[in-house]
Amino acid sequence: MAMTVVAAIPAYNAEVYIKNIIKRTKLYVDHVILVDDGSSDATAYIATNMGAQVIRHGKNLGKAAALATAFEEAKKLDSDVLVTIYANGFHNPDDIPSILKPVLSEYADVVNGDYVTSPDIVINSTPEDVEATNGAHLTKDSGFRAYSSKTFDVLKFIKSDHAIESELIDDAIIAGFRVFEVPVKIIDPVRRDLLASKRIGVIVPAYNEEKLIKPTVEGIPQYVERIYVINDASTDDTAKVIETLNDPRVFVKTHETNKGVGAALIDGYKTALRDDMDIVAVMAGDNQMNPDQLYKLIIPIIEKKADYTKGNRLLDIEYHVGMSRWRKVGNAVLTILTKIGSGYWRIMDPQNGYTAISKEALIGIGLDEVYTYYGYCNHMLVRLNTFGFRTMDITMPSRYGEEKSTIKYSPYMLKVSSMLFRSFLWRLKTKYVVMSFHPLVLFYLLSMILIPFGVVFSFSIVIATLSGIAVHMNYVLLDALIFLSGMQFLLFAMLFDMQESDKDMRQGSRLSQQ
Repeated sequence: MAMTVVAAIPAYNAEVYIKNIIKRTKLYVDHVILVDDGSSDATAYIATNMGAQVIRHGKNLGKAAALATAFEEAKKLDSDVLVTIYANGFHNPDDIPSILKPVLSEYADVVNGDYVTSPDIVINSTPEDVEATNGAHLTKDSGFRAYSSKTFDVLKFIKSDHAIESELIDDAIIAGFRVFEVPVKIIDPVRRDLLASKRIGVIVPAYNEEKLIKPTVEGIPQYVERIYVINDASTDDTAKVIETLNDPRVFVKTHETNKGVGAALIDGYKTALRDDMDIVAVMAGDNQMNPDQLYKLIIPIIEKKADYTKGNRLLDIEYHVGMSRWRKVGNAVLTILTKIGSGYWRIMDPQNGYTAISKEALIGIGLDEVYTYYGYCNHMLVRLNTFGFRTMDITMPSRYGEEKSTIKYSPYMLKVSSMLFRSFLWRLKTKYVVMSFHPLVLFYLLSMILIPFGVVFSFSIVIATLSGIAVHMNYVLLDALIFLSGMQFLLFAMLFDMQESDKDMRQGSRLSQQ
């Protein structure tokens, strides 16, 4: 008879890794339990949308309490085997079959994952080895395990978090259960070796962020070498709070007058270039950007897969936590406009300001020409595409907390839309006329003439008809021909634009090839 296998994931603020962990774990087990130990991020929301059973602790009780809750729930589900896997990204769910096999084969009661550096090492691979070495030389701090239901009632969960893994193994050994160990290769999801190879700076633009600037800066990972805090003429106590930051990595620049977030970023970028930073990221001072996600923006640039990376909150529905309907609608409209304006047809969520950029791209886009109003991120994409740099979206959850947006959406949409249209024309001229030539410019131009003319012609025909004036059928056919020709030119222009953008992404930036 087949055994019922349940996986338990104790988690605290694990939104960075939890989607992939649950997705992979579900391939190997019958049921997934996530014990959310008082998380303040989107962990529980994502897990629920992924189909996991979520049990929430009202506050952070610790790993031992989360494991105890998981085992109690496994008993209620009448599970035959419980797999414990942690949510910090170090355990590979694809190792679950190796962990499960000895228990499912009934020659072990507990299987412990042993961290090894060589994939060729084999530990206790036969029943005879289990009998000979039971409990000896175990890696007792590993939490990646499989427990037979026989062991559930002997586990006490008395010790503190740092000793809970050892306690559970000792309980099983003392009770006479067979403990087996298999090799698992520990993962470093952050890839610190790569991060250490580059000089990384982070810009923190701040305007009236007295409540949130400190936790923002304190959360920035240690692999970041410089933190550039740009106080954009705040009128509250932001400056005083910045003075209390006890971090030698922090460099502060204060604007005497409010210049806008775009101008603050340009100042930060220029300072980072003077300091010879290899990669520069942006984390707003409102603590809206999860610092644990930062490495995901940086690694593709180090690996030469992209010159510019940005967050994307729209691609996966599991990540839409906290985003209002109006915000989604506005973002969708600006996404469409930015696709057309920038030529990056595969990007989404262009308003996401959580970004990272290479030194080469910063030098190549012309920082003094970047738009300084809130649409700076859209304008950056236009310039990056024009000069052939590669961009990449990084999926991550939306994150909204205490911050309150100061954006007035009606003038914001009008200003950014107008800027995108002007930037679109500039991109066509610069990329497809000055720097090279492509007939898509003519196609776009003809579509901008024929489509409006066709629409106006249609209105004049309708008005004439309603006024009792006879309209010859040839005029109707002519109008249809004009309008459809304009649409055809537009679609061909977009198609060629997409092909050019894809070609740039495959070949890499023009500047990096020189």
